[in-house]
Amino acid sequence: MIKMYIADAFTDKLFTGNPAAVCFVDHWPSEDLMKKIALENRFSETAFAIKKTADHYLLRWFTPGGEIDLCGHATLATAFIIFQTAAPQDSETITFTTSKSGDLQVTKKDDLYEMSFPSYQLHQIPVTDQMAVAFGARPEEAYLGRDLLATCCVSSMKRP
Repeated sequence: MIKMYIADAFTDKLFTGNPAAVCFVDHWPSEDLMKKIALENRFSETAFAIKKTADHYLLRWFTPGGEIDLCGHATLATAFIIFQTAAPQDSETITFTTSKSGDLQVTKKDDLYEMSFPSYQLHQIPVTDQMAVAFGARPEEAYLGRDLLATCCVSSMKRP
């Protein structure tokens, strides 16, 4: 049996923010099943969590296309559900162990949630015309790691 919830991250109003499905499981279902559940949920991400202790969970994220490295809003949604339904007695922090992003922590501070993000190595890459078109301004520098990051100064932005 899979317990599943839906939570909206980045909001305090129902049906706004960034929704994610959160599934609590006793063991990892097959990747194929997790992809199918994500597809049926029709959200950008579905989180799957296994409880290890009251304040420690294993966590994975799936899209209809497969497992992804990191999903902040689905992690926050998972923490929200845990704090609402099974809050740890001695801690305001939940640790999520992931195979692709290491340990992530979410701390509850009153009605707000604060998440630690992993750091990762960035490598400088050449700025391209395609980046300038996509951003609507020519970046001064570009870096690639898990994501593409670009720097630019508003005063020196040049149109592509």
